[in-house]
Amino acid sequence: MTERHTQVTEQHEQISVARTLDRCAVLGPGLRAVLWVQGCPLRCRGCVAAETLPFAGGETKSVAELAGWLLGVDGIEGVTLSGGEPFSQPEALAGLLDRVRARRPDFSAMAYSGFRHEALRRGTPAQRALLDRLDLLVDGPYVAARHGNLRWRGSANQRVLPLTTRYAEVAALPDTGAGIEFAMDRDGALSWAGVPPAPGFREGLERRLAEHGFALRTDTGEELGKGQGQP
Repeated sequence: MTERHTQVTEQHEQISVARTLDRCAVLGPGLRAVLWVQGCPLRCRGCVAAETLPFAGGETKSVAELAGWLLGVDGIEGVTLSGGEPFSQPEALAGLLDRVRARRPDFSAMAYSGFRHEALRRGTPAQRALLDRLDLLVDGPYVAARHGNLRWRGSANQRVLPLTTRYAEVAALPDTGAGIEFAMDRDGALSWAGVPPAPGFREGLERRLAEHGFALRTDTGEELGKGQGQP
């Protein structure tokens, strides 16, 4: 095995992570873990998680560590991959799903991507491999001018696409927003998850928190105040 091959293999056993959440009921069907990856080649105006866009930052975690985390969370039916752009780290994420399903074959997978499904189908072999492991895909870039209070997505150009029969009924569900969830971590830090029902949600939240002496701290480690939060 050449040194170059060893380096590539090791790289694909690591995932650059912006944030994880054990349980969430507003980013996909049922109760799900959420993994936000760090890094996105797109720069959608109005992105609600702008701190996840740079490839520098986040925390590097091994596929084995993340698989152990997912298998250790009780009561979830699957994971939602968000970011950042999951299809910028397709090999490692496909490997993560394979590890988890080796123990839990029924474990479901959903992902967000700024790329259209058709483009991913024409993408790299690794991107197609990750796509083949998903039950649901929310595709397309966020377009602020088309923002809407929609199920699991932020703008009307985006689509919720069942890729297996598991969630085929999604198309028949009311197309209304699932809402926002707030949580207080053990260290007293505030976090939130979900698709905002209106543009400017994060800015308004930060302003209101600041009025009460709180401010968000991003997962880059930058201290901005007493509290923290992340979409």
